[in-house]
Amino acid sequence: MPRYDFRCRECGTTFEVSRPMDHASDPADCPRGHEDTVRLLSTVAVGGRAAAPAPSGGGGCCGGGCCS
Repeated sequence: MPRYDFRCRECGTTFEVSRPMDHASDPADCPRGHEDTVRLLSTVAVGGRAAAPAPSGGGGCCGGGCCS
């Protein structure tokens, strides 16, 4: 289930709410009891390996042995 970040405009607390995507825009109450909150834009970090292997041998100045 996706998590959405919210910030309370009254006390400045930032908190997460897990909910279905079709409820992403629903209001969320601050854990400290305040109702004036705003949903924050989140960034997604994706890690992994490159899909293409690094070139090896031949071609290019540094790969072809022309730098001596």
